[in-house]
Amino acid sequence: MSITKTVHTPVLLNEAIDALQLRAGMTVVDATLGGGGYTERIAHSVGPKGKVIACDQDASAIVRFRKQAEESGIQTGNVLFINRNFSALADIVRAAGYDEVDAIVADIGLSSDQLADASRGFSFSADGPLDMRMDLTQSRTAAHILNTMSEGELIATLRTYGEERYASRIARAVIAARKKEPFTRTTQLRDLIMHSVPASYRHERRRHCATKTFQALRIAVNGELQHLETFLRSAIRVLSRGGRLAVVTFHSGEDRIVKNILRENARGCICPPRLPVCRCGHVSTLRIVTAKPITPSVEEIRVNPSARSAKLRIAEKT
Repeated sequence: MSITKTVHTPVLLNEAIDALQLRAGMTVVDATLGGGGYTERIAHSVGPKGKVIACDQDASAIVRFRKQAEESGIQTGNVLFINRNFSALADIVRAAGYDEVDAIVADIGLSSDQLADASRGFSFSADGPLDMRMDLTQSRTAAHILNTMSEGELIATLRTYGEERYASRIARAVIAARKKEPFTRTTQLRDLIMHSVPASYRHERRRHCATKTFQALRIAVNGELQHLETFLRSAIRVLSRGGRLAVVTFHSGEDRIVKNILRENARGCICPPRLPVCRCGHVSTLRIVTAKPITPSVEEIRVNPSARSAKLRIAEKT
């Protein structure tokens, strides 16, 4: 059943908005619209003379937010909605008629709206098709991965994208099970995982034993880490001098990519230390604002437990 009203609570909203140092008349990109919490605040901050370019590869997020804004009287006259993956940021900004933008924010986490919609297959809490596509126009689903990957490929996927300690056990169980019946449903996979891992892991209170496998499959289906890297490099190019980039991540692999790319662009010479003279010509283009990532307060985590793994990093174009 599709979600008609957002149930998503934006994470680190105040911290990210404050970090962007928004002013009236600015042009700002919300690279991941989701439930629209960031877009709504940005649109109010930049005012009618400003512009918000709100992107989401999930068309339902745009439809849902526009409908909700209309019903709630939220002004969106200064918002341009774009149904594309944020990795196409450079093309998106150019197509909108801009060479540069004044600020960019991206919340890389999965929207609660997507989790709540069983028909999308992101959650193991309810039965649904093993889909997990954020962009429903693409062909590859989680079921396709489970039914076609080799054991080695599955192990690598679960370890790399989910940091799943029992990746080998789960992969072996998947290979054996699919010989009898192909994977099609979320509960089918959830139950297999529960029977494949040790009881101590199955009964952990902090996290369901299927969490990391579902996360790994979602990241693989949507090519999330590759899109994130492309987005970050594009964001640095299109950001105006003095403009700020704020990125919220929820996964160690995502945070590592953000941290490394920001550091790389904040450095000057990247030649090997043994060279007496710089030959690379690399020039610093960023100033890192957050030496350490900003994390949610105890109160925010209490109100919104899904915020517990969030990390916010901020950089400024120089």
